[in-house]
Amino acid sequence: MGQRTQWHDQQVNRLRRPRLLPLFCLATVLLAATSACTDVAGSPSAQTPRTTERHAPSGPVPAGLAGFYDQALTWGGCQSYATDDQGQQLFGAANLQCARLTVPLDYTQPQGKTITIGVLRIKATDPSQRIGSLLMNPGGPGGSGMEAAAGMSQTWASSALSARFDLVGFDPRGIGASQPAVRCLTGPQTDAQRASDLDDDSSPQGVAKYDAQQRTYAGDCVTNTPDGKAMLANVGTVDAAKDLDILRSVLGDKQLTYLGYSYGTLLGTTYAEQFPKNVRAMILDGAVDPTEDPVAQLVGQGKGFQNAFNQFAIWCAQQPSCSVGTDPSNATQVFRSLVNPLLSSPVQVGDGRQLWYDDATTGVIQALYSETLWNDLNAGLQQLKQGNGLILMELADNYNGRNNNGSYSNEQDAFTAVRCVDGPPVTDPTTLLAEAQQYRAAAPFLDDGRPAVAEQDACSYWPVPPTDQPHLPNVPGLAPTLVISTTNDPATPYQSGVNLANALHAGLLTYESTQHTAFLQGNACVDKWGANYLMNLTLPPTGTRCSS
Repeated sequence: MGQRTQWHDQQVNRLRRPRLLPLFCLATVLLAATSACTDVAGSPSAQTPRTTERHAPSGPVPAGLAGFYDQALTWGGCQSYATDDQGQQLFGAANLQCARLTVPLDYTQPQGKTITIGVLRIKATDPSQRIGSLLMNPGGPGGSGMEAAAGMSQTWASSALSARFDLVGFDPRGIGASQPAVRCLTGPQTDAQRASDLDDDSSPQGVAKYDAQQRTYAGDCVTNTPDGKAMLANVGTVDAAKDLDILRSVLGDKQLTYLGYSYGTLLGTTYAEQFPKNVRAMILDGAVDPTEDPVAQLVGQGKGFQNAFNQFAIWCAQQPSCSVGTDPSNATQVFRSLVNPLLSSPVQVGDGRQLWYDDATTGVIQALYSETLWNDLNAGLQQLKQGNGLILMELADNYNGRNNNGSYSNEQDAFTAVRCVDGPPVTDPTTLLAEAQQYRAAAPFLDDGRPAVAEQDACSYWPVPPTDQPHLPNVPGLAPTLVISTTNDPATPYQSGVNLANALHAGLLTYESTQHTAFLQGNACVDKWGANYLMNLTLPPTGTRCSS
């Protein structure tokens, strides 16, 4: 399957409730579609010389934070920053530099304990034309910006932007190479949970077992994360935006130039709310609607993934052999006949593991993020017909961040931790039951036929209170901002981009395609308008549309 992608599940690999899927950029999916991982990043290099850079603080410095805004960064090779297979494959390239940024653990106590943020840079190729740094976040929450930037190296080199900007990817607090990292489960614990039996969801015993599992998981996050509750209390987007401003200043940029994919659009919006005068330009691609509560967001995703499945079925019917049949209108029923037996009878994978229903549908969902994985999805479903689950398990492993040695990246744990402090949990049984019913109606291909139940997730038992809640952003005087929204985006519906653009009084670029996010992913029209905006601060004309 090539490189791992980074989609995770708020339900800790369990699909008992409908799940709010993580919001990662398509760049990581494109990496998964190629087996030439080292070609993406470039050739391995000798040890990169270490250099120390210091820039005078740029822009206003919040009270008590002068020492952080005035710090130097020591740049060197990136190999020691790798925390998983993907980092090992990407971080040896000759054009990469890495450093650690120091920030407060708790911004209300800036003189207290500190943590570090991992930072990766690809320097501009023409210093005489350099505008500054382009800081990027690939989404999640939980995605490694360091790995995403390294993975985009080849695409970046062919863009006019590479001469004008340093491309800077960072791992937000608690994620990837940043230290300490949020950690809840070990690799064996995650494997065991994925392989555990599926009790009857509708029974009181099944609901009680699931709730107990979620309560235990929340406790494990406190136990296994360094600094425990203190780290979990300060891992949210509000604090990550503060880190982003320190990074901007330490890099020597008077104002922020930013590229945020998916969840990264929420981070960008949160930054703009806190530091509106510090924004030079922002591309927000695959927008999260900051006003949506978790229920509305979940149902919207359900509709999006059902639409992506329908588009897959239309494509599949035109192939020489289609796993879901030649009649797209019957594809959901055919698909259910393939996966429903896995609720009670798993199939073999070949490495000693078995493919159950949860992992099968997880693999399918991952493949629906991008048309580039539809061939894999068709092959995996054809293989399932023969009683073999290898391809779907590989897709599910990619989704869950499983490394070759059986360990896991911390992306899934970080996703849960950030989400649980970014907003209040949904605990009302009536609301939870309605949510489950609405999701099944929105995504019938994921309706397993069992009765919907009201089950709480780990956020209901989270040990620290939320630090934010859904709201309409109010950012008067924000520099012209560009929102890119894709018409058939499965994870972040098109209307969310329209809503965010209206809220920020931003320009809107529409991309007509079925995929999650678009910029710097091969569409000449999208890339032209986005690059022109970042370099010249010129928004596309109102109503501009691009097509695949």
